[in-house]
Amino acid sequence: MSVSEKISRQIQAIPEDVSFGYEQLRLAPGEFQSAAKALERLRRKGTIKRISKGRFYRPRMTIFGEKRPNEEQLLKPYLYENGKRIAYITGLSLYNQLGLTTQIPTTWQIASRDKRIFINTEAIQASAVKSYVDVSEDNYRLLGLLDAMKDLKQIPDVDLQSAIPIFKTSIGALPRAQQEELIGYALSYPPRVRALLGALLEDLTYPEDLTNLKQSLNPLSKFDLGISATELQSAPNWSIV
Repeated sequence: MSVSEKISRQIQAIPEDVSFGYEQLRLAPGEFQSAAKALERLRRKGTIKRISKGRFYRPRMTIFGEKRPNEEQLLKPYLYENGKRIAYITGLSLYNQLGLTTQIPTTWQIASRDKRIFINTEAIQASAVKSYVDVSEDNYRLLGLLDAMKDLKQIPDVDLQSAIPIFKTSIGALPRAQQEELIGYALSYPPRVRALLGALLEDLTYPEDLTNLKQSLNPLSKFDLGISATELQSAPNWSIV
């Protein structure tokens, strides 16, 4: 079997609108040059589309036209290093997914602890922000939730009456162990995040002690988040106004 045939078969086994690179093609050391030519032929035929150098996908056709891979698939090469997650999508795109805004960004934000990730290709434009803690496969969703709390007042067209239930639902759905992890990560975030998380957990009748979270706050501080006790009953207990 030629390298071209081998690649075509492997690509057909990859789901549509899932990104892939050379590492998914199980190439022998001497096959990379032939593989590059085969992939270029498939790209010209429209069988695959290129996202960035060395990264492709099989387009899925729907009644509305071609469906591109989702953000996680498009950005996957940048979110991992040596098979380990080092970054995650944050900002307006994430807040849209959470239901906090209807706006869709033209430029994505990628958060990472130690690596500044900027992307400017035909398919992707992304800017870098620094995460507050090291990123892993186990914690990136929790960090995204804390990011949304941090940026709450800056999220375009956010409705606080809708936002608070969204946060409560997201936190309430977490297993107890992850709720405890959320508190631990929050200690690395600005005080307004810790205060909001404390009020949300108190409203959810979180059964564990919240003393560490409360003691991390300056008792003289007030947090102007535009949230009243009508929207979040425990807000006054955490100096949120």
